Amino acid sequence: MKTSEDVALIFDIQGFSVHDGPGGRTLIFFKGCPLRCTWCSNPEGECRNREVMFREDSCKRCYNCVAQCPEQAIMQKPDGAIVFDRARCQSCDALTCVEYCYDSALGIAGKYYTQTALMHKIERDRRFWGSGGGITLGGGEVMAQYKFAARFLEQCHRNYIHTAIETSGYASWPHYEEVLQHTDWVFVDIKHMDAAQHRVGTGVSNTVILENIRKMAQFQDKFRLIPRIPVIPGFNDDERNMQETARFLTQCGLQEVNVLPFHRLGSSKYEQLSRQYDFAQTPSLTQGMLSTIKALFEAQGIRCYVGSDTPF
Repeated sequence: MKTSEDVALIFDIQGFSVHDGPGGRTLIFFKGCPLRCTWCSNPEGECRNREVMFREDSCKRCYNCVAQCPEQAIMQKPDGAIVFDRARCQSCDALTCVEYCYDSALGIAGKYYTQTALMHKIERDRRFWGSGGGITLGGGEVMAQYKFAARFLEQCHRNYIHTAIETSGYASWPHYEEVLQHTDWVFVDIKHMDAAQHRVGTGVSNTVILENIRKMAQFQDKFRLIPRIPVIPGFNDDERNMQETARFLTQCGLQEVNVLPFHRLGSSKYEQLSRQYDFAQTPSLTQGMLSTIKALFEAQGIRCYVGSDTPF
């Protein structure tokens, strides 16, 4: 199945969130992202195909998956361990190996939803949203499937559902114009102000991102725009970068920012995808470090919310 205006590939749907917009939220995670952030906590959201997730600690080594893999991408090592040829795995549409894993060691990241099915799914959460609640589209990157997102957001507005998106900012502006027509809140990332450093950490330059934020800032009467900074130790947590970010926000006429402390909650997902996680030993930021960053922005007249402290 291919994604389209009516079909999307979603890797997770989470209800009862209170951190990604006002009220209670249902978060919808779109699969596919043009960035490759080395610290990403949702690595299963990067690839635009469905993927097999392997939990080795649940594997009883029955080897049914080895026999049933149509691409011969799953192999048994001499010591009995299971290994994957991920290049072959990604060319497989069937993923039948998962059906033959009776110990739930194998799972699939990614499920296809039509517009109708996804609307039915979120309607079941509606009674739990409370005043002002609704849905938030994220990822991965929601703009990787912008045609579906734009139509879905329009349906939400027709059904009086509050809408929000979380985005890296890295997409064509005409695509954003379609999506933003029916978006009430926008969370957009600023990962680094230096283009070269941004490319080192994410695989892409920040030129398009910063230009899109400038354009979004011109429509603050249409939606609430909150820039977000994932603070990554050793990458973007230095004073100079934060000062440059504050200066940029001021130039755009933006007066608030949400600082997201680094965490390692997604580390196990890298293991399940047979990938290395470069931040496994990186310590979390101390409260003192976060307070210093908060004070820096507030000294520039910018309201700074740390973590989930954003007032909705």
